[in-house]
Amino acid sequence: MKLELRGITKRFGALTANDHIDLTVEPGEIHCLLGENGAGKSTLMNVLYGLYQADEGEIVLDDVVQHFSGPGDAMAAGIGMVHQHFMLIPVFTVAENVMLGHEQTGFAGRLDLAAARAKVREISDRFGFDVDPDALVDDLPVGVQQRVEIIKALSRDARVLVFDEPTAVLTPQETDELMAIMRQLKQNGTSIVFITHKLREVREVADRITVVRLGKVVGEASPTATNAELASLMVGRAVELTVQKEPARPGAAALVVKNLSVIDPRGQLVVDDVSFEVHAGEIVAIAGVQGNGQTELTEALMGLQPRVTGDVTLDGRSLRGLTVRKVLDSGVGFVPEDRKEDGLVGEFTIAENLMLDRSNGAPFVKAGGLQLSYLAEFAEEKSKEFDVRSQGITTQVGRLSGGNQQKVVLARELSRQLRLFVAAQPTRGIDVGSIEFVHKRIVATRDEGIPVIVVSTELDEVVALADRIAVMYRGGIVGIVPGDTPRDVLGLMMAGEIPAGTDLEGTAA
Repeated sequence: MKLELRGITKRFGALTANDHIDLTVEPGEIHCLLGENGAGKSTLMNVLYGLYQADEGEIVLDDVVQHFSGPGDAMAAGIGMVHQHFMLIPVFTVAENVMLGHEQTGFAGRLDLAAARAKVREISDRFGFDVDPDALVDDLPVGVQQRVEIIKALSRDARVLVFDEPTAVLTPQETDELMAIMRQLKQNGTSIVFITHKLREVREVADRITVVRLGKVVGEASPTATNAELASLMVGRAVELTVQKEPARPGAAALVVKNLSVIDPRGQLVVDDVSFEVHAGEIVAIAGVQGNGQTELTEALMGLQPRVTGDVTLDGRSLRGLTVRKVLDSGVGFVPEDRKEDGLVGEFTIAENLMLDRSNGAPFVKAGGLQLSYLAEFAEEKSKEFDVRSQGITTQVGRLSGGNQQKVVLARELSRQLRLFVAAQPTRGIDVGSIEFVHKRIVATRDEGIPVIVVSTELDEVVALADRIAVMYRGGIVGIVPGDTPRDVLGLMMAGEIPAGTDLEGTAA
């Protein structure tokens, strides 16, 4: 099936998310839609899928103009979508999820589960998915759950499949398997739109690449283009993609975590007896697929988790049981994984956000009064130093791009005397140019002799920054390995396996 998007424009108030976008996907083609978060990729695909209605433009399938009032119309026309966050019911079986919304009935109006099972087996056998129709979705690994999403779309005769950031929750091995599946679908005549911001994946699987920036198509590229060329198209300028850093010169162990466990509000053990050390002047990266305890581990370090056992010491002083305020006052800088929810106040100005965790005393507050002149001078200086691009320090931080918001968080946290720096998902949702800047600041912090923890689900980021890597799986640390450990080994560890011969903390396993 040939897909054409002609002049698609979608506005949200004063924001134009898609600005007269043209896109053509040929039958049996993998067409990559490449762009940074916020470039308008997902909005465009939500228009295609009927979730949004375009303000201008038209959708054409095999030369026929379509009018979708909702996803049901899009599915009926042969369009399927595999969402970044799976649309599955965990307590249902695979077959039940596949038939949901398209239930077939048999004798006396009963659901025909046998037909659904047969459909799952037929599609699974055709593409080598190896999916059990009677398995509960909740019991399946993430990579297999994604296959269930694909089976759902194919069971409804999808001839155009949209993959929206499909590798965000996958291990490297699962990503490779998905790429193989996409090639199979292509050989079967399925047209694929692959939405991503990951250059490695684009070059591996795409037949053609369309680059979107700030809601507009800025060019097409060949899969043979270099990462630097693709990044330049995405950002609009040359970008240094390789993290430049000298070998670490670690000092004494500064942060010592011993037998740390965390129980969440549901009573589930989400961090399981974790122990590790971070030395002065080194970066330890916590790697793993999202949802394996990294978030709760970070929150426990910062005093944000109430049900914690074990101990955390920084320069010999225990942080266990301290309030967040006291942890910060102990010299801990913290970049939370969700800057909008936990790192910034969107309605506050840049200047006000830069003093958020120091608003209880000098130098910003004296005798109960806010020192406005000092704050203005400080904010101007840090905005320049951290390249925060805005209309000025009185701009509401919620009006900034994701990259500039992250720079405000970094500027605030790195402008104090630190004894430890913790950065959770430091480049999530920011452009390639801002990633370059953030990485340089993290390395510079290490080089000042400060211990650094980076928590990231982006394996490229982990490999680029880490001096040592602790891999988490189901709440525990599978192993701690050198920063130059091969990606395939890290991928297996992220799935809970330790390959023979892996160098765990300097010893052969």
